[in-house]
Amino acid sequence: MSFPTKRLARVVSLVLALSLCVSNRHWVGPQVFTGSCAHTSQRSSGPRSRTAVTAAAESCLAQLASMTTLSIDTGDLTVIKEYAETGLITDATTNPLFVSQAGLSGDPVYVALLEDAIAYARKSSTKEDDVVELAMDKLAVNLGVAISKLVSGYISTEVDPRLSFNKEETLRRARRIIALYEEAGIPRSRVLIKLAATWEGIAAMKELESEGITCNMTLVFGFAQAVAAAQYGARLISPFPGRILDFHKKLSGKDIWEPEKDPGVVAVRRMYSYYKRYGYDTICMPASWRPSRGAGHDLDEIEALAGVDRMTIPPGLLEQLATGDYVLERKLQPEACADECPDEELFGGAMSEADFRLLMNQDACATEKTAEGLRAFIADTDKLEAAIREKLIA
Repeated sequence: MSFPTKRLARVVSLVLALSLCVSNRHWVGPQVFTGSCAHTSQRSSGPRSRTAVTAAAESCLAQLASMTTLSIDTGDLTVIKEYAETGLITDATTNPLFVSQAGLSGDPVYVALLEDAIAYARKSSTKEDDVVELAMDKLAVNLGVAISKLVSGYISTEVDPRLSFNKEETLRRARRIIALYEEAGIPRSRVLIKLAATWEGIAAMKELESEGITCNMTLVFGFAQAVAAAQYGARLISPFPGRILDFHKKLSGKDIWEPEKDPGVVAVRRMYSYYKRYGYDTICMPASWRPSRGAGHDLDEIEALAGVDRMTIPPGLLEQLATGDYVLERKLQPEACADECPDEELFGGAMSEADFRLLMNQDACATEKTAEGLRAFIADTDKLEAAIREKLIA
């Protein structure tokens, strides 16, 4: 069945809009897209300067890269390429809904990603539900493969968030994503499978890691999630300091925080320190950033966590770092953080499901923010599925 060009472009436009809506949930900051996604941009008006991407050796971006491995949080291939070429960005984090660079819906490069995914799925099954599911996975992999040609390190690809409470289906889809990457010539060692840090996600991660499939446990808002992920062998966690701050701002009514006392910064530092004290190899890679002190202080949380294992940062904040020329102090040192950790090893290093669920119940921020994040991702995934399904029956 032919793929009508006009209808394809319309689907790509919708998928682009959805992808950027989802990406903006990870951080407060700019994207190039100016369509229907509602977000607050912190970027100054006008085109992005090439000077910003060509970061000087003394720039804040270069200083940060000397102490923390940096990932770019975008699906915009052009922007990824520009930052990767600085030599300061090695990894990229994506969402399966990133299918086009910002603002360029209908670009032949990105249309091809979608068209290939649907054609591939149609060859594999005649059942509509199976075709839709496979097309979504293949679409995520197609984008990841394109990104893998631009960065030298990890690429992250997320399993359908609707499966966050279904261990067996999560395993099936994660294994298929890895098979699709390997079919495309990308070794599993370069891929991080993104899973929500629910108990079922952590249980699935344990099995995947034993198979050499490395995982990025995302939507981490609480200490229990971070500890369980490490105890069961996660390669990496993505705690969200900005969203933790959002929760505490709403709870306390306090809008301005000193960066070191920002609840999100405090939470991530505690997770990192615990890992260092007890010798866990799990990487702590915060994402989702907010200005602790309010507007005009966009880099507060990043600066307060300088020295953490890794960070994933959106282009707008990378741009600010690239143009900054002040001295950036390292705030996290592995040995010092290990020494300052006051926490005893939880549950002898083997948290049970009952332990996890009780601790989550007692942590309102972790419970509410994990649920909120999943609802948002699920809603957008439903919309993407509907758009692809429309193409299949056209």
